Amino acid sequence: MQEKNKTRTSPVNPSSSTLHTRCFRHPRVDQIERELKYLIYPGSQTSVPMICGPTGTGKSTLARRIVETENEQAADQMEANPGLLPAVYVEAPNSGENEFSWRLLYERILDALGDHLDTPRSVYGIDPESSRMVRPYGAGRNNLASLRTAVERGLRARWVRFLVIDEAAQIIRHAHSRGRLQAQLDTLKSLANECGTQIVLVGAYDLYPLVSLSGQLARRIHVLHFERYRVDVPEDLEAFATCVRAFERALPELWDGKLMRHTDALHHNTLGCIGTLSGVLTRAAHYAETTGKWDDSALKRALLSEAQRLPILSEINDGEAAIGPSQTRVWEPRRRTESTRPRSAA
Repeated sequence: MQEKNKTRTSPVNPSSSTLHTRCFRHPRVDQIERELKYLIYPGSQTSVPMICGPTGTGKSTLARRIVETENEQAADQMEANPGLLPAVYVEAPNSGENEFSWRLLYERILDALGDHLDTPRSVYGIDPESSRMVRPYGAGRNNLASLRTAVERGLRARWVRFLVIDEAAQIIRHAHSRGRLQAQLDTLKSLANECGTQIVLVGAYDLYPLVSLSGQLARRIHVLHFERYRVDVPEDLEAFATCVRAFERALPELWDGKLMRHTDALHHNTLGCIGTLSGVLTRAAHYAETTGKWDDSALKRALLSEAQRLPILSEINDGEAAIGPSQTRVWEPRRRTESTRPRSAA
C-alpha cells in the first residue's frame, strides 16, 4: 500500500547566530569613527573623549570595532615590535558593591594588556640582544596602589594610544555627590595624563552629567553623540531602511524580499536603534528556526512590548534634550569697540 504524498513545509535553517556575530556598518558608525580620529592624536587636549547614545544603538559593538580597527591598521608595526598595543578595550565592571570597584577595573585593564595578577608586569618589547621579552616586575602585593602602578606602567610600556572603557556609567553610578563624581573622573584624567593614553568613555545618556562637573574637566571632555535614526529626518529614515535591507541580505533564504515592507513598523518598534533592531531580528530568526518556517507572526512575536519600548523612548527623549547643548557651537566674532581699536599715530 503506497503512502499518500504529504505536503511538508521545508525546514528553515536561518542560522540566527549569524546575525548575533555580524557587525553591520552604517552611517552613524562611520561618522563616530571619523570624529574620534580627529580627537585622538599625540598632545591632544581632549584627554577623555566621550561617546554617548541611547540604549540599543550598538555602542558596545562600535567600541570593540574602534579598537579592532586601530590594531589592525598597526599590524605591521605590532609585528615588528611585539610589545606594541595601540588600543585596548575593557568593560567597566558592575561588582554589585555600593562603590565602584577600581580594583576590578585595573585588573581588567591588566588582563587586556596581557599581564598576570599574581605578579603585575608589562611587556616592554623584545630585547635586541637576547631576543627575549622583557617583563619587569611590579609591586609584590596586588593592593589598589600596586595595581594602579602596574596599569600605568603597562599603558606606557605598550604605547597604548587610547583605552576604551565601555559601560562607563558604572564608574559614576554610585557616586551620589558632586564631589564624588569629580573624584571619579579626576582618577581617570590623572591616569590619562600620567600615561599619555587617551581614555574613551562609552555609555548611555546617564554618562553625560560628567561634562558639567567643572570647567577644567569640561575642556578635557568632548562628547560624540551616537544618535538613533530619527523619524523626522528623511536621511535617517533612508539609512535605517538600508540597514533593514542589509539584514535581509544576510539571511536571503529566510528573508529575501520579506523584511523591507515592514521597515516603518520596525523603525517604530526599535526607535531607530540598530542594536535593538539586531536583537529583534535575531529573535525572529530563532523563532523561525525553531518552528521550521517563516511568517510575519515570528516577527511580531520578536518585537519589543510597549512595556519595554515606552521607558526606552522616555530615556531617549530626556537624553537627547540634555545632550543638545553639547552639540551647539556659537561663532560670534568680537565686535570692535572704541577701547579695542588701534591707536592712531600721533
